[in-house]
Amino acid sequence: MATRTITTARYKLYPSPRNESHTLFAHELFVPYPYALIDLPSFDLAGKSSLFAACRLADMKMGQLVTFELEQDLRRFESRFVPD
Repeated sequence: MATRTITTARYKLYPSPRNESHTLFAHELFVPYPYALIDLPSFDLAGKSSLFAACRLADMKMGQLVTFELEQDLRRFESRFVPD
């Protein structure tokens, strides 16, 4: 099965197959841990979110991009996320 990629001005993205939505939401966070397991439902977010494997084009750094519909969910994720 071919994976659809999304290229933006800052990232080349590979959507997670577990995403309910492949939407890029307004609030985003680049996590420089490409192999960290991120289980978004476990963060009890109020709005929608999406997760992408990401390559940051500015420096070709691999990681993950997490996007959120609500800014409060971004803050919640930032305060609770601990890389493996």
